[in-house]
Amino acid sequence: MLTLVPTPIGNIGDISLRAIEALSNADTLLCEDTRVTKKLIHILKERYNTVFKEEQKFISLHSHNEKSFVEKLEPSFFEQNIVYASDAGMPGISDPGQLLIKYALENNIEYDVLPGANALLTAFVASGFVETQMLFWGFLPHKGKDRVASLQGALHNGFTTVLYESPHRLQKLLLEIKEEEPNRKIFLGKELTKKYQNYFLGTAEEVLNTLNDNFRGEWVVVIEAGDTHNSSAVSQNDILDLDLPKKVQAKLISKITGENTKSCYQRLLKLQ
Repeated sequence: MLTLVPTPIGNIGDISLRAIEALSNADTLLCEDTRVTKKLIHILKERYNTVFKEEQKFISLHSHNEKSFVEKLEPSFFEQNIVYASDAGMPGISDPGQLLIKYALENNIEYDVLPGANALLTAFVASGFVETQMLFWGFLPHKGKDRVASLQGALHNGFTTVLYESPHRLQKLLLEIKEEEPNRKIFLGKELTKKYQNYFLGTAEEVLNTLNDNFRGEWVVVIEAGDTHNSSAVSQNDILDLDLPKKVQAKLISKITGENTKSCYQRLLKLQ
């Protein structure tokens, strides 16, 4: 069968008994990074005296080779105990895993997904934003029109929204939110469950001042729910593709999104 096993996002004590059992009984381990999984197993052996099967096989399965790996699979591969473990957290949440599940469903292969450590839900609860509905946005595109459009969606969907962001682009994200929504409350979780875990709450400008250019670490950003912009069959990118002056584009975009025309115009100028 196939078992998806979540691994600790920082603190080794967060691993579950079921996860340890699945890892120790695996014949083959599919790993986002085999080095990380082997290190985890070494710690489990040393700290918890866990006994693992002898001659376990380790196979690299990451975002760059997941599709080609699954395309080459045969159902007979799962006649052994197969475990997939991501580097940290829940498989399938901004990590590989879902294509494996899809394959198992299509080929009538028994599978299980274990619950466990997850940065998304940890940060959502820690934010203190009193909402029962939440939207996970994952990583924003790195740059360009796609990033602008994606950030607009994250800010104006009406739900508390959770983003993952790298330390290299965190300052950029905070400056973008400061420009677009200066009064919106945001929550940042840094290095969740690790030694230097920290929480930051405030407007984007307040958080920037608190961080004082210290953006190292792993981050989860929770954005307080805002007003919902009107949806439209015509997207912002559709309008940007038209050969129109920026002021005209800004007026059209403001009509379909509810965004302030002036701020939209200033934002479009930065895309040049």
